[in-house]
Amino acid sequence: MPAITLALLQAENVYPDLSSVGGRSTLIEIVGALLTIVLIASVLMLVVSGIVWAVSSSAGNPQTAAKGKVGVFVALGAAALAGAGVAWMNFLLNLGDTL
Repeated sequence: MPAITLALLQAENVYPDLSSVGGRSTLIEIVGALLTIVLIASVLMLVVSGIVWAVSSSAGNPQTAAKGKVGVFVALGAAALAGAGVAWMNFLLNLGDTL
């Protein structure tokens, strides 16, 4: 048993070779395009849900007004998460450079 622990302790200078992994620029382009699509879709959803909320509130339809309100909050949440995704992806890419 002590020979196995000694063999494990001797292999302490092993590091991953991150230079062999390519495609960083492709990853940046793909994530940027996806986040742009999410932001465009969330803005469109915000506009449509806001119109539905306003029209149904003025027409006296509380069920549809509630669905429009939920749509507005979901669109705001999606836009916030997409914006946070940009910051998170930049953080991870900068962290990858330091490894």
